[in-house]
Amino acid sequence: MRQIDLGIPSVTALPAARRTSRKVMIGPVAVGGDAPVSVQSMTTTLTADVDATLQQIAELTAAGCQIVRVAVPSQDDADALGMIAKRSSIPVIADIHFQPKYVFAAIDAGCAGVRVNPGNIRKFDDRVGEIAAAAGAAGVPIRIGVNAGSLDKRQIARFGGATAEALVASALWECSLFEEHGFRDLKVSVKHHDPLVMIEAYRLLARRCAYPLHLGVTEAGPLTQGTVKSSVAFGILLAEGIGDTIRVSLSAPPVEEVKVGTQILESLGLRTRRLEIVSCPSCGRAQVDVYKLAEQVEAAFSGFPVPLRVAVMGCVVNGPGEASAADLGVSSGNGKGQIFVRGEVVRTVPESQIVEALLEEALSREWTE
Repeated sequence: MRQIDLGIPSVTALPAARRTSRKVMIGPVAVGGDAPVSVQSMTTTLTADVDATLQQIAELTAAGCQIVRVAVPSQDDADALGMIAKRSSIPVIADIHFQPKYVFAAIDAGCAGVRVNPGNIRKFDDRVGEIAAAAGAAGVPIRIGVNAGSLDKRQIARFGGATAEALVASALWECSLFEEHGFRDLKVSVKHHDPLVMIEAYRLLARRCAYPLHLGVTEAGPLTQGTVKSSVAFGILLAEGIGDTIRVSLSAPPVEEVKVGTQILESLGLRTRRLEIVSCPSCGRAQVDVYKLAEQVEAAFSGFPVPLRVAVMGCVVNGPGEASAADLGVSSGNGKGQIFVRGEVVRTVPESQIVEALLEEALSREWTE
C-alpha cells in the first residue's frame, strides 16, 4: 500500500514554559514535573455498587480517562474500595468529606490517592499527623481540594467571600499542616464556578507553591455551558504553563467530561491528536445535511488507529480548499461528493455513499504519522 504523510502541522510552543512543579505518582500515572497533563473524571454510580462502578470506570478508560475519583460518603462505600481499586484498569482516588476515618480505609484498600476538602472536614486538622504517617508509609498522595461552595467559614470571614485569595489561603494552610509532618506528596486544587475567579486563584497558587495543580471549574454546568467555561479557563491557564491534571465538571455523563478534557488538551497540542473532524457550520449554500453527515463520519472513524483530519464540507465555497488541506475530505453538492486524499480528488460518489467511500479510502492506504 502507498504510504501517505499525514501532513499534520507542527504545533507552536505554548506562550509560556511549563510551570516547574513537584512530581507525584497516582499509581502508575505521574502528575506534575515533566509528566504530560492527565485527564480525570469522577464516577456517578454508588461506590458501594462495585459492578456498576467498575463498569463506568471501564467506559471512562475507553474514552481516555487516566485517573478516576470515587465518592466515599458511607461505610458501605469505604468497604467497596478494596475491590474497586484492585479491579480498576486506571488509578482510583477516594473522595473523602466529613469523615477522616475513611481516609485510612482508602489507604488500607489500596487506593492510588485520596482527596480531602479542608473546608468541610475541620476535624482533619487534628488528624493530619496520623494521615500523613499512613499516607507516607503507603506511598499514597493526598489532594488538597478546595471548593468555593464548601470553603472554610474562617476564610470567608477573613476575605469577605469565596475570593481567589481565600481559596489559595485555605489550600496553603492545609498544605502547611501536612508539611509540619514532613509530608509533601500533595496535589492542590482551588476550584470556583466562575472561570475568572478560578483563573486568578490558580495564578496566585502557582506563584506560591511548587505542588502539582489539579485544574477544575467546579459546578461548571450543563454540557454546553460547562464545556465553554472549562475550555476558556483551562485554555488560558495551560497556555500559561499552569496545570498538571484536569477534570471537566459537567452536569452530564462523566464520559462527556473525558471527551471534552481530551479535546482541550489536543487543541492545545498537549495530547496527541487522534480524530479531528473539520466540518462547516452549514448555511443557505449547503446542498447536503452537514450536521448529519459530520456525525456519520465521526462515528465511522471513531477508534481509527492513527490520527486523521477529515473534512466534511457542504458547498463549493470553502469545501474544496478545506477538504484538500485535510488528510481525507469530501466536498458535497448536487447530490454528490468529491472525495479528496491529501489534496487530490480521487473519486466522486453519490451522496448516499460518501461515508463508505471515505472509510474505504482510509482503509486502503498505509498512513504514517
